[in-house]
This record gives sequence, C-alpha cells and structure tokens, in this order.
Amino acid sequence: MATSSEIYFELVELSGLVVAKGAWSATLRADCLYQSAHLAKPGRRGRLLQGTWEITPFTPLAALDPLGTCIQVVWLSSSAANRRSGSFAFAAIKANGSVVTWGGADNGSNFSPVAILLTEGVVQVCGNPYAFAAIKENGSVVTWGDADLGGDSSAVAPLLTEGVVQVCGTRSAFAAIKANGSVVTWGSAGSGGDSSAVAPLLKECVVQVCGTEFAFAAIKANGSVVTWGDANEGGDSSAVAPLLTEGVVRVCGTRSAFAAIKANGSLVTWGDADFGGDSSAVAPLLTEGVVQVCGTECAFAAIKANGSVVTWGGVRKGGHSSAVAPLLTEGVVQACGTECAFAAIKANGSVVTWGGAGTGGDSSAVSPLLTEGVVQVCGNQWAFAAIKANGSVVTWGRADFWGDSSAVAPLLTEGVVQVC
Repeated sequence: MATSSEIYFELVELSGLVVAKGAWSATLRADCLYQSAHLAKPGRRGRLLQGTWEITPFTPLAALDPLGTCIQVVWLSSSAANRRSGSFAFAAIKANGSVVTWGGADNGSNFSPVAILLTEGVVQVCGNPYAFAAIKENGSVVTWGDADLGGDSSAVAPLLTEGVVQVCGTRSAFAAIKANGSVVTWGSAGSGGDSSAVAPLLKECVVQVCGTEFAFAAIKANGSVVTWGDANEGGDSSAVAPLLTEGVVRVCGTRSAFAAIKANGSLVTWGDADFGGDSSAVAPLLTEGVVQVCGTECAFAAIKANGSVVTWGGVRKGGHSSAVAPLLTEGVVQACGTECAFAAIKANGSVVTWGGAGTGGDSSAVSPLLTEGVVQVCGNQWAFAAIKANGSVVTWGRADFWGDSSAVAPLLTEGVVQVC
C-alpha cells in the first residue's frame, strides 16, 4: 500500500494487460515508470499517457493526477519508431500477438509461407519496401517477402532463434540487435546487409540501430555511433566523427542522411545535404532541447522539449512546415514521415499533417477521426496509419499504396497495438 509520500500506479497496455504496478516516491520523476515498463518488455520503446496527457521521463510524479492511477503504455513499433517504415505495405500487431497485413503481395503483405508463425506471440515488426521482419516474444525473428531483399534470413538463421530485442531496415536489408548488444545483418550487401567492415564494433554494447535507404547507424552504450553501408547515403560519418564519440541517445534517417540527438539535447546531422544532412539553416534551434527526430525521404522534423517542431530539408517533402506552423509551436509528442509528408501527434491525441498532399500530407478525408485519441502513427512510403486509444486504425494517403485499408477493415476496428 502506498504511503502519504508515495503514489500508486498501474502501467497498462492498450490490450488491458498490466505490465507493472506499485508505489513510487512522490519525489521521483517519471523515468522510473519508463524503466519499469522497459524491464517488463526489454528492447521495446513506448509512450506513457495519463488520459490524453503525455508523460515524459522528466515529468515529476507529483505533477500527475493521484486519482488517475492507470498509466497507459503505448508500445511503439521499434526503438526507432518515429522513422518511416520505408515499406509499400503495412503490418499491424494485435493484442493477441497476431499479425494483419495489407498492401502489395510483392511488398511483403503476403506472409502465407510463415503464417503459422504469426498467429501469436509477435511483439515487434519492421518493414522495408520489399520485406518484413517480426520479433516474437521468445526473441526469435520471422522474415518474409522478397528473398533477395531481406525476406530470407536463412544465412543468419542460427543467430536469430533467440535474444533479438530490436530490428530495423534499410531499403533492402535488416539489422537486428540481440540482448547481449551484438548486431546481426542480412539482405542486400549494398544496403547495409554486410556489416563485416565494422564487425568488431558490433559484437557488444549496441543499444539502437537505424537505417537510411542504403546505410545503418548504431548507437553503443557509451553514446558513440558506428555507421556502415553506402558512404554517400550516411554510411560515412567521418565528417562529424568528433561529435559522435559520446553522448548520442537517438538516431534517425531520411533516404540518404542521418540525424543524431545528443544527451544535451543538441542535434548532429550527416550524409547527403540535399536529403537533410545539412541542418545549418536551422542550427540555432537545434543546439538544445531536442527530444525526438524523424524523417521523410529528404527532410527532417525535430520535436523539442517544449513540444514545438523544427523542420529542414526538402521543401516539398515536409521540410517546410509554415502552412501548419501555429499548430506546431507546442504540444507535439510524436511525429512520423512518409516519403514526402509528416504527421505529428499532439498531447490531446489530435494529428497535424503537412508536406506532399498525395502522400499523407492532406488528412482532410479522415480528419474527424484524427481530432482525439490517437496514440501512435506510422508511415510507409506514401500513406499513414494511426492507432487510436481504442485499438482501432485510421489510414490515409495514396489509396493504391495502402492508405485504403478497407480490405482488412474488420480486423482493424479494435485490438491493434502496433503498426509498421
């Protein structure tokens, strides 16, 4: 029982499962709640909500409503949940651990060869344009889609039978982090599937990995960054190497550039300048307070601690957000991109979109469904999918690239806990 100096909370998934509960000192910050959630599901990353209010790791517990003991845990798609999936299809995980897909059969939506393995126990899924990789609760990985572009992981199968905690994709390859901090890669060598050049640096202590279309970047426990893949697509970080030796806490990619957040809230970018690798135009806004970053094909959007958003890169692909600027000055808690557009979730559960209208930047067709209750959003190449607090899914963007989910609509009315 909680004392007068303690507050009792229960951390509850969208499915209703209680992942942690107990009494915490009122003098602590909410990072203790995040730690409890992560201990329950190692390798997963999530958001904590009290009602529609986003709880950050820095929120004092004393600031939370003591009568609202239920804290909702929304698991994100991966440790790099705010990057566009790069897929031409979508995959959704339901509360029972089964998977639902929609999109082109040639782009990974046809999982019939591994269907029996996806009926339960799936905890994370990640896609590239041609294949998907799913992590099961026992730490094993299931892959499907184009065999030459990441869908066939047989070459590294013995390394994927247990202990995998995160998986991320480039255009045609995947990288998986294991519980011991090592990294396993497979798929096209030219897209990062061959990590032999940096293998000694990937044997241990890797805590996050993220991809552009042709390169990967991995963060190690000491805050340093290791990159590999196409040198012109972010695989060569030598130009900013002195800034990546320590203190990096998160990294995200566009098609050909990376952006890394440091522990002091500053941001470092590298890669192709035309794809967001040059952030000099907004540099004064990125020296502190950055807590999240995500990308489209050639633009980035950074969320700051005050909930405002800073954008740069391709003007026609989300790098120019002036049309919705008044809505991005505060309250933004998550953002994600397609190829040419961004979608941002605000603390009240509403969604703001901008960028290419045909690739999700125009959400007017579903706007009544996006005014409240949205807890996660994910983009593929040309469409978005948003999960609401009731477990339903709303999609928009190019119908021929699966912004139209009507074919599986009965399966998306409830119980969805993650989408990629």
